Amino acid sequence: MIDLYLDDMRKCPKGFVLAKNAEECVELLRECEVRVLSLDFDLGWGAPNGMEVVRFLVAEQKYPAYIYLHSSSAAGRSAMYHMLYTNKPDHVRLFNHPMPEELLRLIASGKFEVENESAHKLQ
Repeated sequence: MIDLYLDDMRKCPKGFVLAKNAEECVELLRECEVRVLSLDFDLGWGAPNGMEVVRFLVAEQKYPAYIYLHSSSAAGRSAMYHMLYTNKPDHVRLFNHPMPEELLRLIASGKFEVENESAHKLQ
């Protein structure tokens, strides 16, 4: 199981696998069980954006347990959130903001578990 971070510019948080473009992210989603996914929207001029990943998740119904949207593009983040929110299964936790520091610390230390009740309090 992996935690996946999609971004072409930002530094990848410790404990995450970095995907620098939408194609790489989709490939990792196909091949791996993903626990936490954090998505950027803008991935370079003319390149497929984070919405391509969202379309894949919806079409394939292949959702991680937690999805965070860390994009600085308000319009892109809103579009991804709306599509995910209206299509995701009830058990998927969706957040329209970057991952909180506490979650990043837990993942970096290897102590984050989906079943952990304290994890569900992380917003």
